[in-house]
Amino acid sequence: MRALDTLGVAAARAAGSAVPATMGVRRSDGLWLTRAETSHMAARYGMAPIAVPRPAFTAALAAALPPQALRYGTTVTGVDDPAGRPTVRTAEGPDLPADLVVAADGIHSPLRRACFPDHPGLHYIGETAWRTLVDAPDLRIPSMSETWGRGERFGVTPLADGRYYLYATAVVPAGTRPADARAELSRRFGSWHDPIPALLDRVGRFDPADVLQNDLYDLAAPLPRLHHGRIAWLGDAAHAMAPNLGQGGCQAIEDAVILAHLLPAGAIGAGVDTGDAVPAALAAYTAARRDRTDAIRLRARRVGRLGALRNPLAATARDLAVRATPTRLALRGMDDLFNGFHLPGPGASPHVY
Repeated sequence: MRALDTLGVAAARAAGSAVPATMGVRRSDGLWLTRAETSHMAARYGMAPIAVPRPAFTAALAAALPPQALRYGTTVTGVDDPAGRPTVRTAEGPDLPADLVVAADGIHSPLRRACFPDHPGLHYIGETAWRTLVDAPDLRIPSMSETWGRGERFGVTPLADGRYYLYATAVVPAGTRPADARAELSRRFGSWHDPIPALLDRVGRFDPADVLQNDLYDLAAPLPRLHHGRIAWLGDAAHAMAPNLGQGGCQAIEDAVILAHLLPAGAIGAGVDTGDAVPAALAAYTAARRDRTDAIRLRARRVGRLGALRNPLAATARDLAVRATPTRLALRGMDDLFNGFHLPGPGASPHVY
């Protein structure tokens, strides 16, 4: 949200009133292990956390762009970057010459694999995840929560329009796909605390395809750098991380704003030879983003391992330790995430193209 503020994009406008009263972690019987008032978080960080439906958020971003800045329905088949003059190849044609290529081509990034063939690629975290949205305005659930069991987790996030974003994870071999996702979720989580059973009753009620299932991966190791020639990677393509801290999308936004900030004015779209300006900006981008995003990647992996513990004794010890941690210390542990965004070097607003 701080990064978006520098662009003049009000994320809260897309979220409406989707600010939960509390956030925390629960046990499968409903006992709260840790819980924080969002008003306390707002006081500490200057703003409250919000839950933004992705379609509303992307629409808000698109509305802030000049007309015809976006081109839909174009399939990129590759990027050539001879002598620092990249050309984007498309299936539909024509090829597109570029001053800079920003590769946001996702966790399986073909361009990342092509430019860093010796990188080990992705690492399976050991969990699969189900995600869905349900309509349940009558339930009036005030809290954003994640519940921990033994090798299983269940998350509930209230959205502004009365819907709830639900996610669930389980430790299973990669590629495990139950025939009926709704029945599998009920089997695993139907006996957990309220309101989970009531929410599960509404999952996939109209269309089973409304439940997404994805195995969870992160990057096995950091990339040597976040750029190559005049190509820069951001988001999952640059530093795919487990979703345990809710930082995948957040770090992609930080990437984009800092990259724009570092590019010198007039270096993009000017139709003139900018010499070393863009390569120097991309080297500064790697220096500004690589260590921060990799630290968050590793932290997200560790948090996931904690939440996915299956051994009963280890899970009990985990629950006791989390419950014994004072809320103020738990919040302090998030400071590097929520206060970690800074525009590097001198300068005011980023350049927006």
